[in-house]
Amino acid sequence: MKYGKIWPHVVFVILVGVFVFTQPPPKNNQIISAKETAGVLKVVDGDTIEVSLSGRTERVRLIGIDSPEVLDDRKPIQCFGEEASNKAKEILTGKTITLQSDSTQEERDEYARLLRYIFLDSLNFNELMLSEGYAREYTFKGKIYKYQTEFIQAEKEARKENKGLWGAC
Repeated sequence: MKYGKIWPHVVFVILVGVFVFTQPPPKNNQIISAKETAGVLKVVDGDTIEVSLSGRTERVRLIGIDSPEVLDDRKPIQCFGEEASNKAKEILTGKTITLQSDSTQEERDEYARLLRYIFLDSLNFNELMLSEGYAREYTFKGKIYKYQTEFIQAEKEARKENKGLWGAC
């Protein structure tokens, strides 16, 4: 009689154990990103913009790219810096964009700029700047990021075809 009352509990524990131990482990390398809509207020240079986001002005640094400098007082204007800034202004000024975060990166950089990818509809603007030779691929502190493979390939193709800074500098 005692075994009849214990048996359902034993079956329950076995079933729970089977369920728990047959589930796939969580993916530690899963990259999570959030998307926000923003209006471009100002293009600072080829890799930094100012946007209106939820009623406040934010400066945004593009993840994965580094365009030649035009505004750094410590350095002269770099080769192809004006062209990169002008291209960004041509494409982004006054546009509504989608900002996408990347869980592999910090939320902000050391200058308090948001770190984001920029999309115009389905166009990845960061990747466009690389594929047209307006920027170099940039891996901050060696941290692998979501679109790194695509960005490295885009730069490689631009170099091969001497596009933008690769043909001018």
